[in-house]
Amino acid sequence: MADFVQKTVNKSAVRDLSVPIADVTSFNTLIEMVIDDNPFGCIAYTDREGVEVPAVVRNREHYTAKVNFVDGAGKRVGTVSLQSPTIAAFEANAAEALANTALATAMGGTAVRDFGRESYYAQLKCHDPTGDDYYVTFTRKTVRISSYQDDAIKNKIEAWADLVPVLE
Repeated sequence: MADFVQKTVNKSAVRDLSVPIADVTSFNTLIEMVIDDNPFGCIAYTDREGVEVPAVVRNREHYTAKVNFVDGAGKRVGTVSLQSPTIAAFEANAAEALANTALATAMGGTAVRDFGRESYYAQLKCHDPTGDDYYVTFTRKTVRISSYQDDAIKNKIEAWADLVPVLE
């Protein structure tokens, strides 16, 4: 019988934020800053199909808007969660739910956006100069580094995050 032989050691680490990221605009500014400024020193590469891949790319993302329906007494009588693949869709879907009178009538209340319970998720894929690919995943409440092997990657991202006030 053949044994499994370990080939790599992939690690993950998470930073819980003391204060959630305030809004989707601040969140997107952070993501765009990482992509544009490349603070982790990642490098572009050519994939197996010969396609040039940037050093840092959005690997996956989704944004969840929350709309509550409140009756005349101020009691929440219903809620809708709208998960969207982009920020533009997130904003459009929330606006549609807020303006949908048939939905408000069916719920028995007035639509009100619940910004505090909304969630944002963006996973960036980074290509380290050593050849390792790893992921940095941002949510409103955490930053996660995953699939890295060398602790130098974690240390580099941690040092950067220490300098970004929204990531305290």
